Amino acid sequence: MADDSKYFSNGAPGAIESYAAVGDSFTEGVGDPGPDGAYIGWADRLAVLLSDKQAEGDFRYANLAVRGRLLDQIVEEQVPRAKALAPALVTFCAGGNDILRPGSDPDAVAERYEAAVADLREAVGAVLLCTGFDTRGVPVLKHLRGKIATYTAHVRAIADRHDCPVLDLWSLKSVQDRRAWSDDRLHLSADGHTRVALRAAQVLGLPVPADPDQPWPPEAERSAAEARRDNIQWAREHLVPWIGRRLRGESSGDHVEPKRPDLLPL
Repeated sequence: MADDSKYFSNGAPGAIESYAAVGDSFTEGVGDPGPDGAYIGWADRLAVLLSDKQAEGDFRYANLAVRGRLLDQIVEEQVPRAKALAPALVTFCAGGNDILRPGSDPDAVAERYEAAVADLREAVGAVLLCTGFDTRGVPVLKHLRGKIATYTAHVRAIADRHDCPVLDLWSLKSVQDRRAWSDDRLHLSADGHTRVALRAAQVLGLPVPADPDQPWPPEAERSAAEARRDNIQWAREHLVPWIGRRLRGESSGDHVEPKRPDLLPL
């Protein structure tokens, strides 16, 4: 694994004392509900791993992400706030909702994404970027695999140009298992979020308690009839409402506020 201590001013990735997460539903944690009904997600789980390296009360964390946000909304609403907070680390995962839209151009999205990365790099200690997932086995999204791959290639190139660590979700094979995804098949499950958090910690040079790419336990094979029944139920409960919101110009994040808008002790 590459030496990622170069991304931190004191050369010690374990000394990250503040962290702000920027993004959409992926970073908000949709698909990973907590006991109080609020979402947890990989960013919150990464924050716990980072806080373990600090004395109690010394680590501060903000999560500015809101489900459904497009790149330009994230840049307008969240990036200025992240700059004002000036944490040691920002995770910037954005553009996925843009890529899912019909007719979107991953090259054009990447240009706007890079401008935001350059802006953040001038104001905060380190910016970790996230690639897209490999969606070869994901219903509906598998048809967008080429666009997602193009955008992922852009993200890696942007990271190189701006000296940013990369959370490479495309290469994380464990999240290609259906158990890594929630019932809506659009967001990670709790287990999927956990594996992403472990990989993010690895990228930042932290020791982790488990291998994020460890094999899943064996599971019984489903019959063709069971798979067909599951697909019909999924389409009725999740796909049709999702398409309906797109047609109406609505977002699942309408009227939703960031769950943790300030840098607070964890």
